Amino acid sequence: MYTHEKKVLTQGKPLEQSGKAIILIHGRGATAASILPLAHELGADDFTLYAPQATNNTWYPYSFMVPVAQNQPALDSALALIDETVKSIEAQGIASKDIYLLGFSQGACLTAEYATRNARRYGGLLILTGGLIGQQLDTGHYSGDFEGTPVLITTGDPDPHVPVSRVDETVQQMEGRGATVTRQVYPGRPHTILEEELALARKVLTS
Repeated sequence: MYTHEKKVLTQGKPLEQSGKAIILIHGRGATAASILPLAHELGADDFTLYAPQATNNTWYPYSFMVPVAQNQPALDSALALIDETVKSIEAQGIASKDIYLLGFSQGACLTAEYATRNARRYGGLLILTGGLIGQQLDTGHYSGDFEGTPVLITTGDPDPHVPVSRVDETVQQMEGRGATVTRQVYPGRPHTILEEELALARKVLTS
């Protein structure tokens, strides 16, 4: 088991010029560098980009559907790295309503978990094939109010890693904390990101 080194790639305009940031969280086996180009596909050229890097390219060792304890201490360390990244942006004078989080697959699960444990008004949350973490959801971990934060959450049906049932549980928890959620399930879609998902994500970034 491991903890994550603090390694965050940045790209795009300086924060004092852009006034808004997007944190891109890569999937299992991928890299921060590999997810950064997604921002260009989303038309996020006016944003300052942050991409944390998982140690060993994996945020936590097992499926997000196993008991949380099995993914520790890596999971807590990953959540702490996201929190440090958010706080470093806020320390430069950017409010949470101008901070967006995007994750794919394992990174999407981490995005959902971090945001729901720290619910408030974010610019938007893009949870591309993911959901809240744990064999059963421990609602005692969740706190705050999303105050209408727009959320896009997607998966395939079936998806090899992210069941529709967990997406639905995640929607319920996030809506219960005041998020405005768009849920999209794509029959027969492989474990990837479709152009249609990118189009929906662009709407969140420009709303």
